[in-house]
Amino acid sequence: MPTFEVSLVCPEALVFVGDANQVDLPGSEGDLGVLAGHAPIVTTLRPGIVRVIADGGDEKFVILGGLAEFSASSLNILADSASPIDEFDVAELKAKIEDMERTVPTRSAGDELDREIELLDQYRTLHQYITVTTAL
Repeated sequence: MPTFEVSLVCPEALVFVGDANQVDLPGSEGDLGVLAGHAPIVTTLRPGIVRVIADGGDEKFVILGGLAEFSASSLNILADSASPIDEFDVAELKAKIEDMERTVPTRSAGDELDREIELLDQYRTLHQYITVTTAL
């Protein structure tokens, strides 16, 4: 199966560089998969799991939003925050969720409140996925 180069970076570190057969991304408009030969694309990313599949194995990374760009034969993922799933601090995410649950009801109506509610929902979904996946 054809491969392409993948790089996953965040402000703190270069998290992953390598070849992949497929990468699954949490796009802001829905999940998407990238294969070698994919049409060029630029998309924003929501908090979620990036899955890099190569040679029968896969690696999962938690991101908290960002941007992905695929052109020619490389995928560049610029994440706000990223770490391997087994190194991700679930307690910190849970604390962030609890803090948002306290502050969101006190905000006035408007676009900013809508974005906060959407982000809170994304964090809850990510937390549920991680706690269920890592419990198995």
